[in-house]
Amino acid sequence: MAYDASAKPNPAPEAGGQPVTYVEAGAGDAGQRLDNFLLRVLKGVPRTHVYRLLRKGEVRVNSKRAKPTQRLVEGDRIRLPPVRRPATDGVRPASSNLQALIIGAILYEDDDLIVFNKPAGIAVHGGSGMSHGLIEALRAARPDDRELDLAHRLDRETSGCLVVAKHRAALRDLHRQFREGEAEKRYLTLLLGHWNLGRKRIELPLDTDERRSGERHVAVRQTGVVAITTFAPVQFFGRVATLADVELGTGRTHQIRVHAAYAGHPVAGDDKYGDAAGNEALRAYGLTRMFLHSSTIGLTRPGTREPLQISAPLADDLRAVLDELIKAPGTPRGATRPRARRAAGR
Repeated sequence: MAYDASAKPNPAPEAGGQPVTYVEAGAGDAGQRLDNFLLRVLKGVPRTHVYRLLRKGEVRVNSKRAKPTQRLVEGDRIRLPPVRRPATDGVRPASSNLQALIIGAILYEDDDLIVFNKPAGIAVHGGSGMSHGLIEALRAARPDDRELDLAHRLDRETSGCLVVAKHRAALRDLHRQFREGEAEKRYLTLLLGHWNLGRKRIELPLDTDERRSGERHVAVRQTGVVAITTFAPVQFFGRVATLADVELGTGRTHQIRVHAAYAGHPVAGDDKYGDAAGNEALRAYGLTRMFLHSSTIGLTRPGTREPLQISAPLADDLRAVLDELIKAPGTPRGATRPRARRAAGR
């Protein structure tokens, strides 16, 4: 029996009388990571609890322990332990204002995917103190689209291009493109100080499993997984800051922020990996958040295999910071605001 998201999993008895349930991965689930599958199936269960179940081995695939990154195959039988789901009574849906903001942020849409210029401050999904994120607001705004799902993620304070798949086949294809490095991901970021390394490819392994005070903290460690980031300076603002174009060769958590800090030029406004004194100095130029923007996404359309490249313009508040930096003493003559590339296919 293929898994149907609208159907209830089959219960089975567990020692002590507590029921476990089993679901079978269908064709639409093939290729999806186990953790993402669980987050979809166990809607409402906190992400931290889902990962705890995986670490403890309470989730099994074909009767075997499985890692969060395991890719499902059609027909896999997944064991789900008993979990308490939060009651939905009294939980407000995403506000109409949030829904309108998300719909207004659409840069491009076709039959397979939607690309947003995600505003900073909005999480891609609910959790961590937020009841609703972009995907919940989108689903509320479009209840007839039952298979909307995130093709990748951005940090809450990162703005710019975010891709959402409209159906399961598109999601599988987009996941493959991101996983195999076929998708182009470029960012604009403001780095503290004068970047004097030229075009620099940083290839340093990142350990993403460390927790500090309950929060994930990524660090450069030889025991980590490979991460590749290429920085290229676009514009210098004296010794204060450098605007850089960043290309991702891999998609690790916080990799731009960690690699930039390791190189001695943290992302401006980054409270976790950045420099407090440098961030405070940038406040004088109007910077009130992390200056990290997903400027361009390039991929092939799942339905047609046509190349597609979408660019998201910088938000007004980040442009205003650059304008103030240009006016500042010590900024080289002729420094100009960077031009944002137009969104294709609009």
